[in-house]
Amino acid sequence: MSRIAWMILFAFAASSPAWSQQPDTSLNEAQRHGRALFVQSCGICHTNAQQRAALYGPVLSQASLGGQDDVMREVISNGTPRMPGFKHHFEAAEIDAIVAYLKTVPAPPR
Repeated sequence: MSRIAWMILFAFAASSPAWSQQPDTSLNEAQRHGRALFVQSCGICHTNAQQRAALYGPVLSQASLGGQDDVMREVISNGTPRMPGFKHHFEAAEIDAIVAYLKTVPAPPR
């Protein structure tokens, strides 16, 4: 996929309701940074930004993995059989920022 296509995809993702559940003013600096990292690296699989694309991973929220920060960090770092780990892509502080952001995302209705 070309760089321009990726930029367009991220622009759509950033403007979708899944990304705008709270205004940025309600997020602290770490949470905003985590949101940016999530949009960049996680959103392609964990959101249905275009409402037509397949959702490859579960929708993530504060309730994911039982809401346990340490488990979230572990899964983001080391991955699962269906998800790559990001410990070589993100620094520990960046993974912490993603977890901090996810802790602000309300659980989807069942």
